Amino acid sequence: MKIHEYQAKELLKQYGVPVPNGIVATTADEAEAAARELGTDVVVVKAQIHAGGRGKGGGVKLAKSPEEAKEIASAMLGMNLVTHQTGPEGREVKTLLIEEGLPIEQEFYLGITLDRATGKNVFMASSEGGTEIEEVAAATPEKILKETIEPGIGLQPFQARKLAFGLGLPKELIGQASKFMISLVKAFEKMDATIVEINPFLKTKDGRLIALDAKVNFDGSAMFRHKDYAELRDLNEEEPLEIEASKFDLSYIKLDGNIGCMVNGAGLAMATMDIIKHNGGEPANFLDVGGGASQERVENAFRILLADENVKAVLINIFGGIVRCDMVARGVVEAAKNLGVSIPIVARLEGTNVEEGRRVLDESGINIISAKGMQDAAAKAVSAAGQ
Repeated sequence: MKIHEYQAKELLKQYGVPVPNGIVATTADEAEAAARELGTDVVVVKAQIHAGGRGKGGGVKLAKSPEEAKEIASAMLGMNLVTHQTGPEGREVKTLLIEEGLPIEQEFYLGITLDRATGKNVFMASSEGGTEIEEVAAATPEKILKETIEPGIGLQPFQARKLAFGLGLPKELIGQASKFMISLVKAFEKMDATIVEINPFLKTKDGRLIALDAKVNFDGSAMFRHKDYAELRDLNEEEPLEIEASKFDLSYIKLDGNIGCMVNGAGLAMATMDIIKHNGGEPANFLDVGGGASQERVENAFRILLADENVKAVLINIFGGIVRCDMVARGVVEAAKNLGVSIPIVARLEGTNVEEGRRVLDESGINIISAKGMQDAAAKAVSAAGQ
């Protein structure tokens, strides 16, 4: 689950992470009033969307007066902000964060996420603040400093000091930086976050260290521990089909291809997407109906999959362990009939009640192409989508 910058900063502030003074605005008049209330010579008008690269896309601008803040806000609200993370379709700006301008001296990067190689969280720091960390990793990986966070122990003061010295901070700021980093780790762990990024982590000319920007993503599986976080969710920033899928507890992610995939099991779903790519096709989605899917669940999954106008063919790849192939087949047939499906469907069924499942599909009267294995199924789906 993603949240906006202003929401991330409010949460981080609760854990002792210093952030700039800021006020949220949804109209140009509110932006002007916010600039007056902040009372600084310069304010920053920042578009709030779930994507990075906002500054390069025109979503972060300086205003030297409340009147100028109103003018900028008027142009920014309602604009379609395109960044490298939004794709060419962009995102509509509906909310702004008006922040105090700060005397910037130097920008750094701080981030925490899971290191899958070690199975532990890792704290990253870099002197290349304000730059996408992926760019730094590709061009100058030696500039990314890392410290492993031991479970149950957290980031130790000596590790924080090591990172702070590694960033080249002056000795009088080492203690302040260490406190900042340890607070950030505490927030990461207490919030059940999957990623926390401070980019840039700012050193001001008057010797303060502040989170000038903040990105926080939550672990959706831990939301039962944070029921109050539900109100932070902005459905306007999410893919409508993914929102619909979440209502039925389906694991669905929309992609840019034209071959719809319906699979049971995350691992098999990933392998299915890989083999489609291997055969020259492009998957339109990730969709895991789950190991114990009911007929109703399969029907809803199929309906959501077909709601994507880019889908030109469907590949159903089911291995019946807990879930029965005949039940999946009946769900697919029912959904296909209700929706009047006209695009080709390729089905590969194996496992529990597979013969009955194949019989249900064969006798359905629907144009379903049978496949004998994953390679056969992928090749037929790619061919069908091309036609």
